[in-house]
Amino acid sequence: MKDLSDKYLRPLQDLRISIMDKCNFRCSYCMPADVFGEDYVFMREEELLSFDEIERLAKHFTSLGVKKIRLTGGEPLLRKDVPHLIKRLASIKGIEDIGLTTNGVYLVKQAKALKEAGLIRVNVSLDALDTAIFQKMNGRNVTSAVVLKGINAALSAGLEVKINMVVRKNVNDGEVVKLASYCKEKNITLRFIEFMDVGQTNGWDFSQVITKRELLEKVSELGPLEEVEKDYLGEVATRYRYKGTDTEIGIISSVSDTFCGNCTRARISADGKVYTCLFAEDGFDLRALIRSGASDAQIKQKITQIWSNRTDKYSEERTEETVKNRRKIEMSYIGG
Repeated sequence: MKDLSDKYLRPLQDLRISIMDKCNFRCSYCMPADVFGEDYVFMREEELLSFDEIERLAKHFTSLGVKKIRLTGGEPLLRKDVPHLIKRLASIKGIEDIGLTTNGVYLVKQAKALKEAGLIRVNVSLDALDTAIFQKMNGRNVTSAVVLKGINAALSAGLEVKINMVVRKNVNDGEVVKLASYCKEKNITLRFIEFMDVGQTNGWDFSQVITKRELLEKVSELGPLEEVEKDYLGEVATRYRYKGTDTEIGIISSVSDTFCGNCTRARISADGKVYTCLFAEDGFDLRALIRSGASDAQIKQKITQIWSNRTDKYSEERTEETVKNRRKIEMSYIGG
């Protein structure tokens, strides 16, 4: 059948599946410790989508046009037997790419098994090389050396690696050039992410945003950059390479720019709700539909209905009022 498109003719091509709401970090921009404290109640195992349910939904989304799947969290590698899930997803006809977003801590033990199961790439969050700054950001006193070991394990296992750095003014912006230099030397793609107003708890304020223009000025200290053409429809990062090399950086600039016009992503939360925007307020409960005994045809029809009626374009419509008053879902719940 013809691939599914929304009201703005944006096709459904990418699916992000959160498989775990818990995380071993307490990053201030995602899961701040003062909100997600020791007494915070995370989902019980029976509330999470089972691997059978995840595989079933992935097959339906793939039949409607999805070609890429990314597993997220929380920290997805806190979930048991992730390689087994990846093996099942990799066997689905039509899936061309499977990735995973992680803080990297568990890659030392799991990278080889993940690769053997069919994982293609990992995006590793690393917001600073300086230990004190990194510990301040991750809220758990984990050193950057631990994450760097995970990155090296992923590279040794043959996984493609990108590093994600969320940049906040007067917090870790002094680490931009240091981390870019490290990645340039190692030929690892570095993705800078503007501090975004996702969720309700991260204390977002525009004054804390380091914009794409400012980031480019900083990184240009390491050498001249040239823009690279996008690889595919829906790619959110603006990509650059250092002239005379094949080493790239990317900037995800949902604040100073917009990327809604070509957004092709659906997101499923760990408890099975589907969301059509990172900044969404509400999702539809696919888990309830599955567990009520719905047929494959009914589930596929519901997904089709949800996407075909999609009109989200939050980053184009962002105002001071929407930032303050829109009750956006937390990033740790929906996945990045």
